[in-house]
This record gives sequence, C-alpha cells and structure tokens, in this order.
Amino acid sequence: MRIPKILLLFCLSGLTSFAQEVLQNNQYKFDDVMYRRGNVYRSASGVPGPEYWQNRADYNIEAEIDDKAGILKGKMVMTYHNNSPEELNYIWMYVEQNRFTEDSRGTLTTPIAGTNRYAGDTDGGFKISDLSAKVKGDNSSKYLITDTRMQVFLKEPIPAKGGTATVSLNFEFKIPVEGMDRMGQLKTKEGIVYSMAQWYPRACVFDDVAGWNTEPYLGAGEFYVEYGDFDYKVTLPYDYIVVGSGELANPKDVLSKELLNRWDKASQSDKTVYLIAPNEAGNTKITRPSQSGKSTWHFKMKNSRDIAFAFCKGFIWDAARINLPSGKKAVAQSVYTKESDGNLAWGRSTEYVKASIEHYSSKWFEYPYPNAVNVASNVGGMEYPGVSFCHASSHGQDLWEVTDHEFGHNWFPMIVGSNERRYAWMDEGFNTFINHYSTLAFNNGEYPSDAAKGRNGVFWFRSKYRESINTYPDVARPMNLGYTAYSKPATGLILLREYILGAERFDNAFKGYINEWAFKHPQPSDFYNAMENGSGENLNWFWRGWFIGNGNIDLGVTKVIQNPDSAIITFVNKGEVPMPVVFKVVYEDDTKEIKTLPVEVWQRANEWDYLLKSSKKVKAIDIDPLRLLPDIDTNDNSWIK
Repeated sequence: MRIPKILLLFCLSGLTSFAQEVLQNNQYKFDDVMYRRGNVYRSASGVPGPEYWQNRADYNIEAEIDDKAGILKGKMVMTYHNNSPEELNYIWMYVEQNRFTEDSRGTLTTPIAGTNRYAGDTDGGFKISDLSAKVKGDNSSKYLITDTRMQVFLKEPIPAKGGTATVSLNFEFKIPVEGMDRMGQLKTKEGIVYSMAQWYPRACVFDDVAGWNTEPYLGAGEFYVEYGDFDYKVTLPYDYIVVGSGELANPKDVLSKELLNRWDKASQSDKTVYLIAPNEAGNTKITRPSQSGKSTWHFKMKNSRDIAFAFCKGFIWDAARINLPSGKKAVAQSVYTKESDGNLAWGRSTEYVKASIEHYSSKWFEYPYPNAVNVASNVGGMEYPGVSFCHASSHGQDLWEVTDHEFGHNWFPMIVGSNERRYAWMDEGFNTFINHYSTLAFNNGEYPSDAAKGRNGVFWFRSKYRESINTYPDVARPMNLGYTAYSKPATGLILLREYILGAERFDNAFKGYINEWAFKHPQPSDFYNAMENGSGENLNWFWRGWFIGNGNIDLGVTKVIQNPDSAIITFVNKGEVPMPVVFKVVYEDDTKEIKTLPVEVWQRANEWDYLLKSSKKVKAIDIDPLRLLPDIDTNDNSWIK
C-alpha cells in the first residue's frame, strides 16, 4: 500500500516532535475525581439508592447532678436497631468524656505550645458500671474500652434488616471546668453556668462505606452519630433552671404558674418576652413551684442525632415565637446571666435565634425541632440539636455571627448528618456558606458579610503552610483549620453559586441535596453527584481543584489585538485551578458588556485567544468585575489601552 507523500511528511514531523519534551494537555484537571460510581445504597445521581439503609439508636437516660462535687451520675438504656443487611456481633459506642484524661489520645496529641481551643481538663473520664447487653437470650456484661471508644459484645448477633439489641449501663463523670470549647463551667456572680455535652455513651455509626466508624475523639474533629429518639431526665437541686434539646415534657412539675403563663405569651409573640426578667433571676418564689429538695426536668427529642443541656441558678430567660413556612411554630429561647445582659449584648440573642432559624427554614429546609435555645456559656461557640453554647461575653455583630453560625449547624450536620470527624468542610464550610446569605438578609443588612469577597483570603492561599479542604480536622495545622474547614469551602460554594452556575441552578441542586439527605448520612461523593446531577454540569475540575487539591486560581489577560471589525483578546490561566473567565469589556465610547468563557477553554492549554466581534474599539478588559475570585495575582487581571 502506498502512503501519500503529504501524510508521510506529517507523520515524520510528528516523530521528530516526539524526540522533544512532550507538551501535556490539561485533561487530567477535568478527569473524574474519587470513586463516584453508584450502587444499590447510593445512587450515581447523588440520592440514596433503592436499598439505602441506616441504623438507629434510641435512648432513655436518667441523670442526676451533684453540684457540690461537680459530678454527673446517670443510667441509660439504649435500643439499637440494626437495619443493615448483615448480622452484628458487637456494638461500638463513643465514651467521649474519656478525652478528659491525662493519657487520652486527644491529650497526647494536643500541642503544648501556645493556647489551643481543644485543650481541656485531664482529671475526668467515664466510669462505666452494671453494663448489660441483650438481643433475645442471655445478657452479656462484656465490654472493652479503648480511649474514647467502647466495644460492647453480645452473646448472639443482632439479626440483619430490623433486628434490635438493648444496652443498659450506669455511668459517671466529673464535669470538666475547661471542656475543650465544647462544654464546661462558667463562673458568674449569679452562679455557675454548666454546659453539658458528650455527656452519655452513644452509638457509633455503622454504615455501608466504612462499617463501624470508630475514629477516636481527639478534639478538632467533631461527631458522627446515629439518629434516634431521646427521652431524658435531669435531676438536681430545685433552685436550678434547666434548658435542653427537645421539648420539656413536664413543665407543670418544674415551672411556676407565672412562668407557664409567660411561656404561653412568649410562644405567641414575635417580640421577645421575659420568662425570667433580670430582676427576677435566682428568685425561686417567682420561678419555681417547689422551694426545697430536688426537681426532675424531663425532655423528649424526636429523630435527633444528639442532645445537650445547660443549667444555672441565676439564668435570665427570654423567648419568642418562630414562624415556619408550613405554618408550624417553634420557640426561640435564650438563657444568660446579668453579666451578659444588655440591648447591645444577650438582650438581642432571642431576636437573633428567631431570625436565623426563620431564614434557613424558608430558604433551605424547615426547622424540625420544637425549640431553639441559646446559652451564654464558657464555650466560644458550639452546636447541638436545638441548643447552642455561645460565649457569654459576645455582643453586637459578634453575638449575631456566632449565634447565626451555631444555629445554622442545625442544617449541617444535624439535619444533613455528615461525618464531621472526617469531613469538617461538609458541616463547617456549608454552614459558613449559608451564614453569608442569612447575614445579608438579617434586619435589612444590619451587619455586613465579607464571605463573598474571595480576595480576602488570598494571603492564606499564597502561604506555603496552606492545606487542602480535604485535610482531616485533627490533621490540619491549628492555624489552618479555620480556612480548610470554614472559609475555603464557603468561598468555593459562593463561587459555585455566584460565578459558575448561577443562583437558580445552584439552589435547585443544593436544596435537592438537603432534601434527599435529610436525617441521613451523605459522603462527599454523594454531595458531588447531587450537585452535578441537579445543576446539569460536570464539575470534576472544580472538586479536584478547589476541594481536594491545594492549588490556586490565577487568570490573566495578556494582550488585545484590535482589527477593523473585531478584536482578539488573549487570556491565560497561570493557576492550578481552572475557572470560567467572566470579563467586562469597556469600549472607547464608554459602553460596557459582560462576557463569559466556559471553563473548557483550558482543557487543551493554558492560553486562549477569544474573538470579540465588534466594530467598536476596545478601551479596557477587566476579569471578574464582581471581584468574586480569590485570584492570587490580580496585576494581570485588567488590560487598559
């Protein structure tokens, strides 16, 4: 067979080029990221699959507080539901008070230099006794505690697809003063405010991805727990006020008639109503039906992944109605002492709680709990279902921001139950993202939000110490956690909504993700799949570059060649993260227009010539006119004739 001469010359020239360095295209930046194939449990479309399953743990807990010794003693019965397709021979549980010991993994891995948010007391830990685990037959009392995990053994396996087991036990621990910014004690003139969290043994998640999720509790990584119903009681001296997750089931037993009347008024008011006014704090004759002995506060919480509570003798307590889109109502509440009072401080807390929850309910998913309680605490800011601990000294915009952030966590991860211990960005980052829009909406923009200004973080993106969003929270350098878990993922989602997809496409996909994974356990791949299917856009390049990689955005415009009826504009991508190019063209007659080049222009190479068809003369080109991109070098983002 004869080869045409021109084809032979082409082949020979190609062979010659092979002897030189090969110029690689950019396809690798657009290839599939991580394993995202669907199965019967998790669909490739980003929704739970037709055979998705999830285990469950229901709790009945009775706790008693010894305020003289600073000890909580409790007994509990956990009913564990095995909905998985396999039998289970044991149950893993978290015993996270064991973090507060000298030899815990968390203590031993906490840097000693400087201050650390996750440092805490080391003279605590759980004492477990009288454990009994049962499926159907004989009880088992065998268990093994390793650091913050407890393995409970069974004499017979829990049957698959609906089998149950019960675990009953007694527990006790010393209430830490410094609780790693998650819980603890705040001494005030009106008495100690106790913020109680991680206070009972709870089931680890068993899922279709990792089986038992038993990562130790080190401090920075938060929680991954099963959903269930909670029935819990707290017994303590009569002169304490207790607030907690869920609904107070016995208000007549613990509240005076006057407080009950005020509660009814507050639950029907859009304005904040005092349940206990500042001049009444600590006056049990006004607030309590009994004047001696002990009281038992009984709470119930449905379909929650956790519970927390707080108590103090000197609480000021106020409340207001929360209006939900369906017509249902909930109650926003705040408890604080006189030291935190004031219209510029905690006197506005309930207003903030109400506004935050009403906004998120309207925009994303309706709040599912009957109450939302903000506690002025020793804790800088920490969230639990229906209860947040925020620092007692917060005021003004700072109090708004911490309140809005902690109650935003009711959506991520309380409603959408991701694994915080591994993927902090799926709760902190998502929450920081929705906080931005809540802040813009609050009181006609009373407080500014800079979250959308991506260039604010450029100094960190240039740092040699920066780490990827994908870094586990307990691995990230302490100086980086605020960026890897909070600001960088939030910036990425704002880019996705405002710069890449547009608000309508993004919101449709994001709300779809929330609705499909409400009260379930999504993985990063489920989020990626949900956003791509919901928006109709292949975003591999974005997940790889912004969420998994550690590179930067660096677009530029290098030259403009003006022709009689057109102009050729040369753009460059000097960064590791490709991006669409949104740019403003300014003509010599001072008219303007916005143009967009799709991200695919960077698939072949890092330079692109764009043909602008116009007889007008170009005076200036400006990339990213809304200043959304955290471009690390903006010196070449504009061209001026």
